[in-house]
Amino acid sequence: MGEWFQQGIIATGRLPLFCFFAALISAFLFTRVNVRLIRAKIGWFRNVNVGDMHIHHVVFGVVLMLVGGVTGLMVSGSQTWYAVAATVFGIGAALVLDEFALILHLHDVYWEEEGRTSVDAVFVAIAITGLLLVGLRPLVIDYGGFFASAWFMVGNLLLAIITLLKGKIWTGLVGLFVPPLLLVGAVRLARPGSPWAHWFFAGRRPRKLATAIHREERWRRPVIRAKIAVQEFVSGRHDLPSTRKRRGPSG
Repeated sequence: MGEWFQQGIIATGRLPLFCFFAALISAFLFTRVNVRLIRAKIGWFRNVNVGDMHIHHVVFGVVLMLVGGVTGLMVSGSQTWYAVAATVFGIGAALVLDEFALILHLHDVYWEEEGRTSVDAVFVAIAITGLLLVGLRPLVIDYGGFFASAWFMVGNLLLAIITLLKGKIWTGLVGLFVPPLLLVGAVRLARPGSPWAHWFFAGRRPRKLATAIHREERWRRPVIRAKIAVQEFVSGRHDLPSTRKRRGPSG
């Protein structure tokens, strides 16, 4: 393990990225444990308040990202100090992404159904950082000259846009690193709630829309239920729409 770390991480200049990756995961898990203990009113765990004003942990995240980012610009010549700055930035990123839903909706939905968006954002960040850490690069080709590489990048971007418009978020994001996935995502049927289905299926191609709905219910719904189970195992149970009036602390 030590030899792999030396050759695969340090020697390749990926120590800062590794530190960011480790800090992002660790800070996210620590934050979720903390807010779950606050919600359960266990021990001394309490929200941070200044008078009657509750301070969300996204505020601390923004400060840490600024500190880590500016520090990284100042010490980028030293991999060790750059790794320290990346660690601080990773902790801040975890705090910000953990309340991504609050930023998106501009009100506190941390324990509501919409709050799952925050967990999705963290999972996406972890997945993309992990792919970068193992050496994959988005939209990169190492042969064929400049024009071939440029056309390759443009083609992949178009496929990625089509895939994302078809509602296949994970396929589109991972496909930036594994291009064959983009081709699969672009040619397959769009999800029924996606912009693509709204533009090209609704009122025009009812059979395709019916097929998309059938596939969604048969194949996608079980996957979504499994994903939600994993999310709530890690981050705690979010309220269903019928219980939305119950509001818990968000850290």
